[in-house]
Amino acid sequence: MNIRNVFIVTKPKQADVASVAEELEAWFKKKGIKGTLEPEAASSADLTVVVGGDGTLLSAARLLGDRQVPIVAINYGGLGYLTEVTREEMYSALEGVLSGHFVTEERMMMDVRLLRESHASASYRALNDVVITKARGISRMIELEAHVDGQYLSCFRADGLIVATPTGSTAYNLSAGGPIIYPTMSAMVVTPICSHTLTNRPIVLSESVKIGFVLRSAHDDVYVTVDGQVGVQLQMGDHLAVEKSSVTVKLVAPADKNYFDVLRGKLKWG
Repeated sequence: MNIRNVFIVTKPKQADVASVAEELEAWFKKKGIKGTLEPEAASSADLTVVVGGDGTLLSAARLLGDRQVPIVAINYGGLGYLTEVTREEMYSALEGVLSGHFVTEERMMMDVRLLRESHASASYRALNDVVITKARGISRMIELEAHVDGQYLSCFRADGLIVATPTGSTAYNLSAGGPIIYPTMSAMVVTPICSHTLTNRPIVLSESVKIGFVLRSAHDDVYVTVDGQVGVQLQMGDHLAVEKSSVTVKLVAPADKNYFDVLRGKLKWG
């Protein structure tokens, strides 16, 4: 990997993380590499280094847009399934990347389109998940009609619904009882949130399908949020289309990193 420009992304307004970013800039400079936090750098970067938690990485993926720039994620947050490299491992991991001792994982993303009165109203791209849910603190359910490639799937009566990528399967999907999916797979999982029909269960679908949802009934405000960071309020009759994106996220990790080690550490297995 020929690296000349590095885009550094950090958690905003956090002094200790800002100091790490400054250290990184100086470290890259000594190696003849330009490192910068300026958002404009996303357009010309050969590598992106994220210092923060999973939320920071999700923001970075959105900043990069269609540019599939490799990302090294340094965990400076909480649980961190995506940000696998610890603060202590940061420089050794980066040395490994510069010397070619690394692996690259391609993670699928989803394209999300909102159709209102047959017109495109909004579009987003998700690395983790798309969540349809009611306003907080309200106990009444919503009703969502779901289709897969135009074929009727079910009418979900629940507190909400999650569509997750394999990467996002260890996020809200996991909390809602959905399955863990190996992160480099191409698949989508639909998981109801507190379904009012006990037979409704998560379903894993092929990456090749298009999933459609229509809001049929709601007594209160309903929102769709993408990666927990952006979104919009839904109206009755809105159509939401979710499908695999042609854009992927390339996560770079040291060659000795193991996904199952991460799972055991985060979930306290064995």
